[in-house]
Amino acid sequence: MAKSRKLLGTVEEIEAAFYDALDHADLDALMALWAEDEEIVCVHPGAPRLIGHAAIRASWEVIFERGGLHIRPVQLHAVHNMMTAVHSLVEDVMQGPKEGEERHILASNVYLKTPRGWRLAMRHASVAPGKMPESPINAPVLH
Repeated sequence: MAKSRKLLGTVEEIEAAFYDALDHADLDALMALWAEDEEIVCVHPGAPRLIGHAAIRASWEVIFERGGLHIRPVQLHAVHNMMTAVHSLVEDVMQGPKEGEERHILASNVYLKTPRGWRLAMRHASVAPGKMPESPINAPVLH
């Protein structure tokens, strides 16, 4: 049974829908959030850069074979203008390879305003070393 998809109007709605699609391993919902442009880019932690819908879809399909990803976005730093929005955040990974192991990801999600509303144009994520910083202000800066 296909879900009806409402038109999402804000960057925050697109981002919430992104994490919901990850949680439910909903590939179609996830791909509907990306811009129609073939120059979209995705970099998964420890993986090569993927360009275009086919490559990005195939990568998420493999990831979702193991089920949903339970990730909670925290420590959002957002920069917005009329046509783009860049969200830099820490993602708290709710399950780790070992019981009690803390894992978090540093991610950047870039959104473009399109005729269909805001859409994801680029995602870059990497596994962060060490414990999650308590706040973005206290986070160490790596150059």
